[in-house]
Amino acid sequence: MRSVPALILRGALSAAILVSFTCAAAAAGATHPFSARDMVAMERLGDPQPSPDGKWVVFTRRTWNAETNETTTNLWIVAISGGEPRRLTASKGPDTGPRWSPDGETIAFLSSRSGSSQIWTIDPLGGEALQRTTFPVDVDNIQWSPDGARLAFTAEVYPDCPDLKCTASRDKEKDADPVKARTYTSLPFRHWDSWEDGKRSHIFVWPLKGGDPIDLMKRADADSPTKPFGGTEEFAWSPDGKEMAFTAKITRDAAWSTDLNIHLAATDGSGFRSVTSGNRAVDTQPAWSPDGRTLAYLAMTRPGFEADRQRVMLYDNATGQSRALTESWDRSAQSLLWSRDGRTLFVTADDTARVKIFAVPVSGGEPRVVVGEHHNSAPALAGRDRLVFTQDSLTNPAEVFTCRANGSDFRALTKVNAARVAEAEMSKPEEFWFVGAQADRVHGWILKPVGFRPGRKYPVAFLIHGGPQGTWDDHFHYRWNPQAYAGAGYVTVTIDFHGSTGYGQSFTDAIREDWGGKPYEDLMKGLDHVIATNDYVDGGRVCALGASFGGYMVNWIAGRTDRFKCLVSHDGEFDEKGSYYTTEELWFPEWEFGGTPWENKALYERFSPSEYVQNWKTPMLVIHGALDFRLPETEGFSVFTALQRRGVPSKFLYFPDENHWVQKSKNSLLWHETVLGWLDQWLGR
Repeated sequence: MRSVPALILRGALSAAILVSFTCAAAAAGATHPFSARDMVAMERLGDPQPSPDGKWVVFTRRTWNAETNETTTNLWIVAISGGEPRRLTASKGPDTGPRWSPDGETIAFLSSRSGSSQIWTIDPLGGEALQRTTFPVDVDNIQWSPDGARLAFTAEVYPDCPDLKCTASRDKEKDADPVKARTYTSLPFRHWDSWEDGKRSHIFVWPLKGGDPIDLMKRADADSPTKPFGGTEEFAWSPDGKEMAFTAKITRDAAWSTDLNIHLAATDGSGFRSVTSGNRAVDTQPAWSPDGRTLAYLAMTRPGFEADRQRVMLYDNATGQSRALTESWDRSAQSLLWSRDGRTLFVTADDTARVKIFAVPVSGGEPRVVVGEHHNSAPALAGRDRLVFTQDSLTNPAEVFTCRANGSDFRALTKVNAARVAEAEMSKPEEFWFVGAQADRVHGWILKPVGFRPGRKYPVAFLIHGGPQGTWDDHFHYRWNPQAYAGAGYVTVTIDFHGSTGYGQSFTDAIREDWGGKPYEDLMKGLDHVIATNDYVDGGRVCALGASFGGYMVNWIAGRTDRFKCLVSHDGEFDEKGSYYTTEELWFPEWEFGGTPWENKALYERFSPSEYVQNWKTPMLVIHGALDFRLPETEGFSVFTALQRRGVPSKFLYFPDENHWVQKSKNSLLWHETVLGWLDQWLGR
C-alpha cells in the first residue's frame, strides 16, 4: 500500500512543501515509493583516496539544494577502521580531486572558491584550507610527484603559447572582440557539447617551492587527458619522478581515428615520445609498477572501434617491448591498479551485468574475482593489503567500501544515504535469462512495481539502453534509474541485447552492420519471455523508452511494430546518412555501418528509421538537448516533424541547456515528470 500519492511524487507540490512532507514522514517512520526526487536528493560520493599509511580515506560528497537548484561538493574523511565520516571542507563552490601528499601530512584539492579553479591544500586533521596557486587560467587533474616536491596538473592552453599568461591574454582578447565568428580547416570543429576553440589540455609540472609551471606537452596539438571524459587515470608519474606517462591522440585524422597512444615525457620539460605508435588502435591508462621497470596500460587491437576488448598490456621500460597479459581473457578491462609488491594488477571489468574487481597475476594466469557483486569503481590501495572503492547497486547509491586484496573483510566505510534509502520504497531486482538471437542466452532484469499485489495486472516500462555497447548492470543510475518507474507503479524491464558489454567480445561485436537486426530480435523475444513467465505483466500495456542508441531503437520500433501503446525517444538517431554528416566522432558510424555513407549507402538506408516513417502510428514522446553534438538536435526535430506530419499523437520536450544527457537536477525532475506523465496517459495504472 502506498503511503504517498503518486501525484506528490511527480512534482505537483513545490520543493519546499515536499521537503517538509518528507521530514515529517521520516520523523513518523513512514516510507514512500521511490521517485526521481529521491534520486536527485541522494548525496553522490566519489573519488575515494586512501592515505599513504592506509588509515584514512578522503572522498568527495556532492549535495543538491532543492530551493536554489545548486550542487555543492566538499571533502570528507573517514577512518579505515570505521566510524563516522568527518567534513574537511565547507566551501559553497566545488571542492574536488583530493590527493594525499606522499608523507600523508597534506591533502591537495581543486576549488573554485577564489573565483577560478586553483590548487588548495588542507591538513587532514582539519583547519583552514590554503590556496597554493593563483594561475591566470583554471587548472584540473592534480597529482603529487613521488617525492612530494612538485604537483602535476592539467590546463587548457593554446599550444603555441609559451606560458599560461599568454593563454589568459588571448582569451581576454577574444572575449573583448565583438566578432565571434570562427574559422575551421579540419575536423572535428565541435565535440560532445563544446565548440573547438584552439585550446588543448596539456599536462604541467609545478614546484611547490615556487617557479613557473612546465608544459610537458609543448606545442603538441593534442589533449591529455583526452576529451570529453578523460581524467587523472590517463597520466602517471614514474616512481623516480623523472618521467610522466600520458595518453594522447596526436593525429590529423582525429575525427575518424581512435589512435590514442601512450607517451613518455621528461618531467623537466625536455620532450616526449610515443611508446605505442605501432598500434593504430586505442592505448590508454598508463600505470607504473612500483619498481618503475614496467608500464601497464590498456589496449585495443582494432583501429576505428571504440568498443573493442581492452587488453592489459605490459611495457618493459628497458627493452621497449610490450606484451599482452590478458589476451585469452574474454572481458574488457576498464581500470588498472598495481599491488604494492608488483605481482598483481587489480582491474575492473563488466561481467554479466556487474562491474567486478579482478586480480590479475602479472606472471600470467586467470584473473580472479575479488569483488563480484554490484557495481564497483575507483579502486585504490590502502596500505599493503587493502582496497578502497565505491560500490552501488540497483537499490543503493554509491558508498565507500573496503576489503582485503583477497576479497575478505568486506565492509562499508560510509552509509551517507542510508536514511534516504530507508525512506524510499524500492523494488527488489530479479534477473532472468532467455534464448535470444542466434540461440544465444540473453540477460535481463525485471522489477515489480512498488506496492505490488498478487492477482493484479500491471503495465510495463520497457527500458532500452544506449551505447549500443552498453549494459543494464546492477547500478544506481542518475539518469535512467529503473526504480523511478517501479516506484511509479510500472513493471520495469531491461534487456542486454546483442551488442551489450560483459558477455564476451563476440556478443558485443554482433551488433556491427546489424543495428536493427539481432538487438531488435532480442528485445522482442525478451519482452515475450517476460509476458509468458510473469502472470502479473499486462502485455497489452507496454511503453518502450530509450536514449541514444535506445532512442534509435525506439525510432526503429516505430516502423516495425505496433505492439507498444506508447514510445519515448530521447536523443535518438532518425536519419543514419544525415547523422553521419552532423556528428563529431566519425569513427563510430564508419565502424558500425562498415564504411562511409557513400561507400555503404545501402546499409545506412536499410537501418535508418527515416526510411520507415510511413509505418509510424504509435504515440511518441520526443526529447532532445540543444548541446548534444553527438546526435545533433536536428535528429529530434526530424522525429517530431515526421510524427506530426503523419498525424501520430506526439509531444516534444526540448532542453536548450543540456547535452546528450540531462544532468541538471530540476531538468531531470521535469524530464521524469513528463516521461511518467506520458506513460500514465497511454498505459494507465
